[in-house]
Amino acid sequence: MDPLAEIKNLIEQNLADSAVTVSDMTGTGDHLEILVVCDAFKDKMLIDQHQMIMDILKEPLKEKVHAVKIKTMTKETFQNRS
Repeated sequence: MDPLAEIKNLIEQNLADSAVTVSDMTGTGDHLEILVVCDAFKDKMLIDQHQMIMDILKEPLKEKVHAVKIKTMTKETFQNRS
């Protein structure tokens, strides 16, 4: 399985009803940008939202990824962005 698809599936399996986009920022596969839209983030501080994602990915990414840029938002925030 494609590593980006693997990460996407892993997050979606652990966060019910989430929409995930994973992209390779440099073309080398070790600098990722991850967007997660999920209502599980509602009423949580940004650091807690990002920690939820890192808890899911810590082990799978340990040896493979150098940098991760995470963007999290609720569905409402995603729909209302300009």
